[in-house]
Amino acid sequence: MSSADPQTVPAQSFLFEMTGELSDANTAQTTTHNSIVRVMLEETSLELDYLIPENLTHRIKLGSRVHVPLQGRKAVAIVLQLLSESPHLKKLRPISDAIGSKAMFTENLLKLAQWIAAYYLCPVRQVLRTMLPEAVRNKPESFLSDSHISLGQTLNCEEIEKLSRSAPIQARIIELLREHGGEATLSFLRQHLPRATQVIHILAKKGLVTRSEIRVERDPFADEEFLPSAPLTLTEEQSAAFAHVLQSLENPTLAKPMLLHGVTGSGKTEVYLQAIGRVLEKGKTALVLVPEISLTPQTIERFKCRFAERKQRIAVLHSHLSDGERHDEWYKIHEGRADIVIGARSAIFAPLENIGIIIVDEEHEPSYKQEEAPRYHARDLAVVRAKLEGCPCLLGSATPCLETYVNSCEGKYDRLVLTKRTDGKSMPLIRIVDMRLEKRKTKDGFSILSEKLRLAIQQRLDRQEQTILFLNRRGFNTALSCMECGAVCKCIECAVSLTYHKKDHRLVCHVCGMRRLPPKKCEACGDPSILFAGYGTERAEESIRTVFPTARIARVDTDSMQKKNQLRDTLKAFRSQKLDLLIGTQMIAKGLDFPNVTLVGVLNADLALNLPDFRAAERTFQLLTQVAGRSGRGERKGEVYIQTYNPHSPAIQFARHADYQGYAEQELEHRKHGPYPPYTHVILMGCRGKVANHAEFTLQTFANRLQSDLPETAQMGEVCPSPLEKAHGQFRFQLLLRTSKVRPLVAHLQGVLANMTLPEDVIMTWDVDALSLL
Repeated sequence: MSSADPQTVPAQSFLFEMTGELSDANTAQTTTHNSIVRVMLEETSLELDYLIPENLTHRIKLGSRVHVPLQGRKAVAIVLQLLSESPHLKKLRPISDAIGSKAMFTENLLKLAQWIAAYYLCPVRQVLRTMLPEAVRNKPESFLSDSHISLGQTLNCEEIEKLSRSAPIQARIIELLREHGGEATLSFLRQHLPRATQVIHILAKKGLVTRSEIRVERDPFADEEFLPSAPLTLTEEQSAAFAHVLQSLENPTLAKPMLLHGVTGSGKTEVYLQAIGRVLEKGKTALVLVPEISLTPQTIERFKCRFAERKQRIAVLHSHLSDGERHDEWYKIHEGRADIVIGARSAIFAPLENIGIIIVDEEHEPSYKQEEAPRYHARDLAVVRAKLEGCPCLLGSATPCLETYVNSCEGKYDRLVLTKRTDGKSMPLIRIVDMRLEKRKTKDGFSILSEKLRLAIQQRLDRQEQTILFLNRRGFNTALSCMECGAVCKCIECAVSLTYHKKDHRLVCHVCGMRRLPPKKCEACGDPSILFAGYGTERAEESIRTVFPTARIARVDTDSMQKKNQLRDTLKAFRSQKLDLLIGTQMIAKGLDFPNVTLVGVLNADLALNLPDFRAAERTFQLLTQVAGRSGRGERKGEVYIQTYNPHSPAIQFARHADYQGYAEQELEHRKHGPYPPYTHVILMGCRGKVANHAEFTLQTFANRLQSDLPETAQMGEVCPSPLEKAHGQFRFQLLLRTSKVRPLVAHLQGVLANMTLPEDVIMTWDVDALSLL
């Protein structure tokens, strides 16, 4: 494929073109230091000029959040430019005050915000709001504090004995301080002595202790112990890949993004760790993105153990942190107290400076795509930010997304290949189980476990080896239907069937969360012969406990892992072999390394295969390959059983042979005829509302206006109902646009949207480089 051919421009190729423009933008603005600033109001995106008062000269910088006077009140704004003059100089009012002691956005983050706004068609204000965690945005610098108590004047044994008789609590506090090196926090002392606060006040007056206020970090890993680990010896393939990464570190401005394409268990993480080690030696920092679902305690533990000497300088950002923990981790980065940042999608906005490398692990994961506006893709932003920061970007995966793969084939990215597992370990043997044949063997035609998989699990239990069973569907039963009329119990707000959760005895909608009791008879015809059908992880767990009553079993899904640290504790128990069998959703499909796991069972491989989405087969192949990779990572050979009703599917067959190359070639041939990404960009327009006709008519009107002066490089489909026709009580319609050049089409969209007034009951959305068409 020729890169000059517009039909072969992949989804990420536009990043470099636009990044180059933004890298040059604002250069003059950011090097000027004057007393006038242009700010953007957070609430309206309006840009206004203000004066910097003398008392705030040293605090207000590019990227600062400030309070400005506006129509008799204070408004929050962000400093976008430093100016030397303004046409409204005589009318300018001074800024009221600065929010925080330091600018909240770096210069490069401001440039990144502009890139996102232009590419994904959303206001800069909305992007900047997304960049700041809510806990930081609403309560900046709201740190916890504690009192640090240390021994003052020294008492001899006689004086201590006298104090013990007259004031035993005071003597006990002195004793506690001595036991802990002469110092402790007030909160610690209060755990032992509830009246410590009053007693400390008395001791301070006597000069026996001193008291000072300190900041208390809400560290999510404060109770964890991390044993130092040494770098491992690299294989020949790892060494070659690492050498290429080192070359990019030496010449970052000339480096292309790199794809580390390695099979599961090939040691990609070890390459990451050693590359980060070199970056830290140079006095720079590292940003590591991991899919939310893979951001397990095990992943964080590997980084904390490898860099144990600076474990306090590793910051973690993800959605499972409390607001206080997220606030403190963000400020650790902001204040320059973090050398390594590990986080999920939003960590791409971490205010890290002096970045030496950006790493995106499992770059194919769809969770890197934001579902709400701005609908950015963190992998693509990693490439952009690396360009802005002047550092290499390393993308890693065993099953790269086809956009990234094509970029590497065309030379836009450098491709580093790891074809073998470390230490000579072999890939697991994958067996396909045709469930159509298994269905005939059972009386009711239903089976969760095939006979082959049941026997394989029993063998592992006998040998004291471990098993992982994967099913990407929660709940007990997936549908409740009437045997008489065939009606299915559906959510009244969404066009989906309700899932039965046995533990709560409730029907639950997995789209809007609505919960209700199951009916005792059909609500359509009144017949009592209603039947629960299908199965999820809850039913699979119950069934497997019945088959293996002595096995130690745990279930991992969002229903069972709701308490804080519950996932961490469950995985720890599994790693220490206190559990025999783990059943779960995609929470256990990737990012885990358990040497004693020799069997993986995929209970239903067909769930995502038949979705009305051109990426359905790609996701199925990726998921099967990733979950199969959990098996055989230790000394013993692994085995995988994939249960399916569609055994001849190319996605399943290629996954069986771990043949990424073969799968990519046949899938790309199919995409080329669409054309679909990576041979074009897609923009998905959506319209939703309580009244179906209103939403459909609005989108059709938009499509008619868009057709006029549509860029020649763009193709427009027809307005149609979304595959999920109704969600949250709103009817949904969509329009698919395809183009070889995003910029002209986005500009055209912006013009049409600006001149169109939407009905009050209709919401319109757009998703540039959409990952899902559902």
